[in-house]
Amino acid sequence: MPLPRHEAKAELFRTLSHPIRIRVLELLAEGERPVYELLANMHTEPSALSQQLAVLRRAGLVRQRRDSGEVLYSLLIPAIGDVLATARVALGELLADQAQLRADLDAEASASSATRE
Repeated sequence: MPLPRHEAKAELFRTLSHPIRIRVLELLAEGERPVYELLANMHTEPSALSQQLAVLRRAGLVRQRRDSGEVLYSLLIPAIGDVLATARVALGELLADQAQLRADLDAEASASSATRE
């Protein structure tokens, strides 16, 4: 019996829920890259990158191929780049809302301290 759609989506988001995996997918959304280039754009150990690439391969999100001794990775599902772009927009909106809340709280604190004086 196949997974219900909401459970399959949750599983996809669990797969995406690691900072190294997100960074790898962001880089691969720009195009195919060799492992050494992925590693150069990240602050992680080679073994950690290898482990996370394996998770992404097993999940069917990336593929690897060899070319002249290099291992190259690419997105298997280009729409993942769109998911990450949408997440960037949503995060920007959340941060803007938080900045506005902070400004409102600061203004309220200033008004409160002014009335006490």
